[in-house]
Amino acid sequence: MPLKEEFEKCGDWLFRWRSYLPLILMGIILPAMGRYNYFGNSHFWDLIWEVICLSISFMGLAIRIYTIGHAPAATSGRNIRKQKAAVLNTTGMYSIMRHPLYLGNFFIWMGISMFVHLWWVSALFILVFWIYYERIMFAEEEFLREKFGETFEAWASRTPAFLPRFKNWQPPESPFSLRKVLRKEYSGFFAIIASFTGLEIIGDFVVKGRLNLDLMWIILFSIGLITYVTLRTLKKTSII
Repeated sequence: MPLKEEFEKCGDWLFRWRSYLPLILMGIILPAMGRYNYFGNSHFWDLIWEVICLSISFMGLAIRIYTIGHAPAATSGRNIRKQKAAVLNTTGMYSIMRHPLYLGNFFIWMGISMFVHLWWVSALFILVFWIYYERIMFAEEEFLREKFGETFEAWASRTPAFLPRFKNWQPPESPFSLRKVLRKEYSGFFAIIASFTGLEIIGDFVVKGRLNLDLMWIILFSIGLITYVTLRTLKKTSII
C-alpha cells in the first residue's frame, strides 16, 4: 500500500478510537509516579507546581470551549466516529490554525504530563501525541480536500496546521453557543479534575506512605463531580 493511503487508513482508524488516547498517555504517566517526590522537596512548592499544571490543562480546555462554542453545526465535536463536515470552518480559531481542537488537547495532556515533573515523561508524551495526531490530521485533511477542493486548498495554503498564526485572525462567523459547550465539554472538564485528583492521591501515597488529599483537591473534585452529574442529567433530559 502506498504511504499516502497507508497514512490515511491509519489516520481514519485512529480518528475512530481517539477517545482512548488517554489510556496510552496514562500508561506513560502512572509508572513514572513510582518515582514521584514533592517539587523542590516542599509540599508548598509542589502545590504551586500543581496549580501551574492545572492552569495549562484548563488553557487547553479554554481553547476547545472557544472553538466549539463558535463552530457551525456538524463541524467541530467530540466522540464522532467518522469524518463529517457540513461546511468548511475558516474563521475564528480556524483562521489562525487548521486543528485548534487538537492544540487544546495537547495543552490538556501537557499539563497532566508535567504533574510528575520528570522531563522525559513530557518528552515521551509529545512524541506519542505527535505520531498519533499527525496521522489523524492527515486523514481529516484528505477528507476535507476531497469534499471542498480548491476552497480547502486556499485555506490550507495560508493557515498553519498546528502552530497559530495570529496575524491571520478573522472573527468567527457563528455566535458563541453556551448550550453547545455545556453539552459537549462537561466530560472533559471533569476528566481533567479527576485525572489531577487521582495523580495527587497517588503522589501523596508514594511520598507519605498513606492516603492523603489536600483540601484544594477535595473542593475541586466536588465541583467537578457536581458539574458533571448536573450537566449529564440535563443533557439526558434534553434541557440543554
